[in-house]
Parts: sequence; structure tokens; C-alpha cells
Amino acid sequence: MKPEEFARRRQQLMRMVGPDGIAILPSAPVRMRSRDVEYRYRQDSDFYYLTGFAEPESVAVLAPGRSNGEYLLFCRERDPDRERWDGSRVGPDGVVNDYGADDAFPIDDIDDILPGVIESCTRVYYTMGMYSDFDTRIAEWINSLRSGESRGVHTPQEFVALDHLLHDMRLYKSRAEISAMRRSAKVAVKAHERAMRMIRPGLFEYEVEAEFRHEFRRNDALVSYSPIVGSGPNACTLHYVDNRRILEDGDLLLIDAGCELDYYASDITRTLPVSGKFSAEQRAVYEVVLAAQLAAIDKVRKGNHWNDPHDAAVKVIAEGIKDIGLIESAVPVEIETGAYHDFFMHRTGHWLGMDVHDVGDYKVGEQWRLLEAGMAMTVEPGIYISDRPTVPERFRNIGVRIEDDVLVTANGPDVLSKGLVKEPDAIEALMQGE
Repeated sequence: MKPEEFARRRQQLMRMVGPDGIAILPSAPVRMRSRDVEYRYRQDSDFYYLTGFAEPESVAVLAPGRSNGEYLLFCRERDPDRERWDGSRVGPDGVVNDYGADDAFPIDDIDDILPGVIESCTRVYYTMGMYSDFDTRIAEWINSLRSGESRGVHTPQEFVALDHLLHDMRLYKSRAEISAMRRSAKVAVKAHERAMRMIRPGLFEYEVEAEFRHEFRRNDALVSYSPIVGSGPNACTLHYVDNRRILEDGDLLLIDAGCELDYYASDITRTLPVSGKFSAEQRAVYEVVLAAQLAAIDKVRKGNHWNDPHDAAVKVIAEGIKDIGLIESAVPVEIETGAYHDFFMHRTGHWLGMDVHDVGDYKVGEQWRLLEAGMAMTVEPGIYISDRPTVPERFRNIGVRIEDDVLVTANGPDVLSKGLVKEPDAIEALMQGE
């Protein structure tokens, strides 16, 4: 992402904050995995969206109208001893030279500098409740200002949730963001194709997972969430991540796996026959889910509302599970009573962007949000038939989900992951090397 992209975002947010306001964003803290071993660091999405700066122990400040610099960044100082252990640091000078900050200060000086900047503002925009330690520091700075009110020190009178402004910005993807999401989807498509070619009975689910992690890392990407590789009965567990079962002949294998590349996520699911060929019952269920997904994707259009794709998927699934004998009630009754929930119990998608479950309101007031160009979402209907006596035995332990990443455009839906096959005949041909 070019520096101009981050600068444009900051300018847009500062216009909304106004000259009397200040926006304060902390970086994500370092998280401990166990004892003294840290998780791989991943910057807070809001912070990175505005700064492009990936180091911890940082605070970004946007103070529109501040005469000696509107964009301030507090960060770690250069430290040769620590850098020998943990890697290089940019330092305050580097932040100004390479990251577009008007001014930068050591993070250790923030208590001495930031309250004075806050003092000149009437509104503080801040994402409260995200990081409790930083919430405490904000409160301490405000309390210190209030203690000086008798000496004429000014105190902000209003605190505003930054989420509302910033997350609405993030909901609309720019050209640069769409390009990044296409690259992320392309890498995920390659990983799914790689897995399709190697799947066979006798492998462990974790061996299939390893193919994804290999393909992601060789393209400088990371998993955007823990891959779901569920075979047989595990395909009916929505968030199954143990990935330890042996693939058996006759199983279906549900793979939900995506990557994060340059801070943008992909999220793709395919369901495959371990033997390389669907059984009649598996194909029947699969074709219902595919029809539901295609109907839902067709509703991802500017001017439709958020729930239109879900309604379309529900209708097709309700008709389909009745047609194949999984339910007896009439389709309108099935939909009205929610009887289909036994087989399709989740929503049809979610926003997608820097986070897999990306930010943005799904409703405006009491109404579903209207879809607009630049919004990106997943479309992922499914049918899950667990091992229970109320369904015919030949359908038990069949779990199918099909998921693609879809962009709303002025000309209709743009499937970012369209390079990955999903027609049952095409899947069988790819798996059998045809």
C-alpha cells in the first residue's frame, strides 16, 4: 500500500473529526502465548489502516488544525541492544521520514506531551473498551487536566466513539484495497487447488492443513484464521479446528481456509469428496448448497439490502432439503418457523476486509443496510446433517459449505475468488487430475 493511501485516509478522518477534535489510536499490545513466549505480532487493524506502521508500543494522534503538525506518532526509540534481539526499529526520525508523520516522539514521553495536545481540544475521539490498559491511561490524562481547571487548564467536554467514523470508512474499499483483496484471494485459491490435488483416503486432516500453510507462507501470506479441515462428521461442526482425524473413503471434506496478505484477508470454503467422486446423496446436498450460493451471490448488488442474499439462500435451501426428503413441512412454513435451522444455522455471510469478520454496521437504525459499491462480503450458505435418527441414514454426517469473497460494484457482484472451481463435475475432474 502506498504512503499516499494512508495519508488520504488520515485526511478523510480529520475532516470528520474537525479542528476542535482529536483522535487517539493505540497500537495493539504484544500478546503472550505461554510463559515468556510471545505470539507473532499483528498490528491493530484500525491503527494500521491510518498509519501503515506495524510496530508495537505506538500511539497515533490526529489533531486537525494543530499549527505545528496534525499527525503525531509516538513510537519506540532506536535501541541497538534490543534490536539485536527483536529486530530493527524505525524510531521517531524514521516515522517522520518514511511514514508521513508531521512530528514524532519517543513513546516514553507520551505522558508529558499528549495531555498538552488534548488540552486544546473540545472532543476526544477514541475507541473505548478495546485495550483496558490504554483506557486507564486516557482516564489519567483527563483527570490530570481536570485537576488543573482551577488554574485555567482546559478539559475536553465530549468523548466520541471513534469506531463509528473509522469503521464506516473501512467498510468502503478503495481501489488499492480491492487490489490487495484480489491478491489475497488469488493466493488462497492456489492453496485450495493444491489441497484438492493431494487429498486421498489415509491422510490426516492436519496434513491437508499443512498444504495451506505452506502455500500461504511461500507467497508471503499468513493464515487469516485457524483453518477448518473437517472430514466426515467433523464437517458438521462449524468451527472445527482440531484437524486430527484420518480421511476415510466415502467422506466429505469441508475446508474453510483463507490467508492474510498485506493486512487484507481472504476467506474461502470448498467441500470435497475424499474419494474424488461424490456419492449420489453427497451430490444432492452439494447441489442444493451451490444453488443457494449462486442465488445469494446474485443478490449482492448495489441497492439491495444486507439481508437479501441470506433470504435468497434460505429459500433455496428450504426448498432443497424438502425435495431430498430431509424435512416434511411446506417451504413457507419451514421458513416462517425456522425449521431449516436444524440444517442451516448460520448467516450467509459477513463483511470482509482487513479483518476476516470485518468492521461495519449491518443495520442502520432498525433497517438492514443497503449495499453500496466498494463493500466486500463473504457468501457462504451450508447444510449440515449430523448423525441423528431423525434423518435418513444415507444422509448422515454430510456437511457442505461453499464460500466465496464477493465485492459489490456498480455493475453487479464481483467474485474475487472466482478462480476456484466449485461445480461438482469440475471438482471431481481437478481431484482426479483431469
